[in-house]
Amino acid sequence: MDKLRAYIELTRLHKPVGIWLLMWPVGWSLWTAAEGVPPLDILLIFAAGTVLMRSAGCVINDFADRRIDPHVARTATRPLAAGRVSVSEALALFAVLCLAAFLLVLQTNLPTVLLAVPAVLVAASYPFAKRFHHLPQAHLGVAFAFGVPMAQTAVPGAVDWTLCALLTAATIVWALIYDTYYAMADREEDLQIGVRSSAILFGRADRLITALLRLLLLGLLVAVGLRAGLGIAYWAGLGAAMVVALRHQWMIHQRDPGRCLQAFLASHWFGLLVLLGIVADYALPISA
Repeated sequence: MDKLRAYIELTRLHKPVGIWLLMWPVGWSLWTAAEGVPPLDILLIFAAGTVLMRSAGCVINDFADRRIDPHVARTATRPLAAGRVSVSEALALFAVLCLAAFLLVLQTNLPTVLLAVPAVLVAASYPFAKRFHHLPQAHLGVAFAFGVPMAQTAVPGAVDWTLCALLTAATIVWALIYDTYYAMADREEDLQIGVRSSAILFGRADRLITALLRLLLLGLLVAVGLRAGLGIAYWAGLGAAMVVALRHQWMIHQRDPGRCLQAFLASHWFGLLVLLGIVADYALPISA
């Protein structure tokens, strides 16, 4: 039971926020590609795949940070950092999770399978990015955004590549915003350790840049709505999401690490509200 508990902590299954942050853009993509409820088998494949790949990402992240985490108060008790899981066990678990996710993708079609290969490579390289460039948060965004074109190609029918590009860009920008909140919470310790982040790169302009990124995200999602021909329910959902976004921006205004972390943890509500707007728009005839 102790080992099982350690594996759950290693994969962060007890902290599902990361699953929601990855899943909601996949939902945006599935519903717009299908112009309504996507096929049940595709929906289940992507739901399970999201959980598996997020878990795999957490494992490889802790492997990459196994010598850093013991020096950070918030991460010192993680299973690898605390020695409750060995390096070989962690790598084996990562391989099993990736294999299970790939077996799921094999149930779709060739274009989706081909996209899965770079998706895994980008996801596996993300934890090491903070050692080489100052925007690992954008790297995470690219890793998370691979689910968007994969969902578009998995749904039967022609792919609207313009819509796909808009959704992919929105996902990357959104990830850059919320993961910068996360980086702001760790900024002082990251500076001491010597790793890079967007919060360190942005410096005192962090609040202004995340606010400008919010405007860019809004523009992209407006373009998504226009391209997909979405109606009033979508715009209501997007409006509610922007109200939530304003609250998150306010939460970081004093750069308090605890509040920045809370803003990150609450960020998934933005994506959920956008998804609910899309779902409602296709479900309600009066929305058009």
